Amino acid sequence: MISCIFAKNKNYSMKIGFAADHAGYQLKKFLIDLLKRKGTEIVDFGTGSTESVDYPDFAHPLAVAVENKDVDCGIAVCGSGNGINMALNKHREIRAALCWNEEIAALARKHNNANVCSLPARFISENEAAGIVEKFLSTDFEGGRHQTRIDKIGCKI
Repeated sequence: MISCIFAKNKNYSMKIGFAADHAGYQLKKFLIDLLKRKGTEIVDFGTGSTESVDYPDFAHPLAVAVENKDVDCGIAVCGSGNGINMALNKHREIRAALCWNEEIAALARKHNNANVCSLPARFISENEAAGIVEKFLSTDFEGGRHQTRIDKIGCKI
């Protein structure tokens, strides 16, 4: 289970991985700056500009870091959020959720124990993104019947 202590600890002592493509770069930069000011440790897997790149090149290193517990959780950003989310979810231990509002982010944590929050940079504002990320990081997994469902996600074909 992810240790989401964003709201519980004013120092925000988490280690969060970030990944984005060119369309998500500006929003990623905004969120990183915001979280660093709150004392959060950041691992930035790129990209470092708005020059066109391929989102899987940044999604896969983030997914590996989450799987290996090198970071507590991840934030991923691309234009629609879909592409980077799909790449992340190719990893067995990743439960990336495409979050476009705070309610979706809370449910992704409560019911799905999501460990990566994917954001659609072209469809949300910086303020909306900040609220979504804060909700994601401050919401705990409920466990119980939801864990049973999560246990069934892995392909057994």
